[in-house]
Amino acid sequence: MRAALFQMTSGIDPAANAAAIVEMVKRAKGEGADMLFTPEMAGCLDRDRKRAADTLRSEAEDVVLAAVRDAAAREGLWVHIGSLPLKGERADGRWANRSFLIDDSGAIRARYDKIHLFDVDLATGESWRESSVYGPGEQVVAADTPWGRMGFSICYDMRFPDLYRALTNAGATILLAPAAFTVPTGQAHWHVLLRARAIEAGCYVIATAQVGTHADGRTTYGHSVVIDPWGDVLLDMGDAAGLGLAELDLTRIGDVRGRVPALANRRMIPKDVTIS
Repeated sequence: MRAALFQMTSGIDPAANAAAIVEMVKRAKGEGADMLFTPEMAGCLDRDRKRAADTLRSEAEDVVLAAVRDAAAREGLWVHIGSLPLKGERADGRWANRSFLIDDSGAIRARYDKIHLFDVDLATGESWRESSVYGPGEQVVAADTPWGRMGFSICYDMRFPDLYRALTNAGATILLAPAAFTVPTGQAHWHVLLRARAIEAGCYVIATAQVGTHADGRTTYGHSVVIDPWGDVLLDMGDAAGLGLAELDLTRIGDVRGRVPALANRRMIPKDVTIS
């Protein structure tokens, strides 16, 4: 499998972001890619929630999703949109942070809403409440593709191994982790978390990231990566936007799982803990 990763610096204008992705669909096809992967919040990255509320649309009306579906069909290329922020999708009024798997006919094969939301109160007095705007997903999602079963996650999800245990129990061999990591947490945790997810699961990990300084003023870490089941980094795109390519040897999954049969040896852990 030849994977193309689009490391983006998404802005606050969905139409401009859509045009950038469409151009990369065409370019990825020209490079011989089988599938294009984009980061989290590919359609709009805006921390001004009032302004974003005027920009965002429902899935049925989202200009980015429509444009990418058209491009995928035109070029005959599979696309994974890391995520789009959508409104009008939940009964509680909160927005959805949703991934899409689009096949080479432009059809949507799978959707995944981010399960784990970042809520924290820092000693500095800063407070982040992702759950005040976004509602959590409630389903673990894996989907079949011509290159194997892909398991879905988004950004903060990567800190919760139980999600990946569920995905590998369901037969996933390629784990997707699109993200918009901040620079400090990226420098500290990005590579080690993703390599751990690949090693413990004996899976490929494809993690496409936002990068650089965005129109809303935030800065993201970049370093989109492809990691093989042994934990080797096959691609690291550093801190520049653009297209990266990686070859996935799918026979490597069986080879690694045969050498370290962690999945076969895995047992259910009792819920009760004995404290002495």
